[in-house]
Amino acid sequence: MMIQADTPVGQIATEYPMATKVFARHGMDFCCGGGKAIEKVCESKGLDVAAVLDEIREAVADPDSDMERWDEAPLDALIAHILTTYHEPLKEELPRLEFMAQKVNTVHGSKMPEVLSELLSTVVALRAELEGHMGKEEQILFPLILQGRGAMAGGPVAVMEQEHESAGDALQRLRELTGDFEVPAEACNTWRALWHGLAALEAETHQHIHLENNILFPRALAG
Repeated sequence: MMIQADTPVGQIATEYPMATKVFARHGMDFCCGGGKAIEKVCESKGLDVAAVLDEIREAVADPDSDMERWDEAPLDALIAHILTTYHEPLKEELPRLEFMAQKVNTVHGSKMPEVLSELLSTVVALRAELEGHMGKEEQILFPLILQGRGAMAGGPVAVMEQEHESAGDALQRLRELTGDFEVPAEACNTWRALWHGLAALEAETHQHIHLENNILFPRALAG
């Protein structure tokens, strides 16, 4: 495994998909910040880069590591994977998360008034942003790529990447508001389900954005 301290995390995630599990474990951004060297990302998190690289080697060596390398797949197969694995589930999950955030804020808002109120507003805004974002991809960008005109899609790609940054910021804020998704001792079942759901949303969206920013968009623009 040829990974150096200056290897970009996005490249690592592309060539060694199992590494994304290590990145997620440590809250490392490998999607929007995919161009940063792993050493720099580790420094920003207070992590020992050598230890993280050892974790990646262990993950990659696992005989059960069967995550597909999408940089080797046809673009139409990659787009189909993004639609079925991320877009379709998100259209169901986002309303569920918003409903739970509203319920928890209504019932328990007095316990954590600033946190739960801001968390609700962040979830509502993120839902609107992601739903609009996916619509633009499905109606404009993905058809361009499937028609073989990806090299002409520089404008739409730039917009999508900016929106990815915004979604990444919202996810980071949700992590901060939830204390790294640590469920409060007094949390009811809905509260617990919300925290777990937001943690899963972060993990899935990081994978989703990684596939687009680090694999789909560069390959499409290269023609």
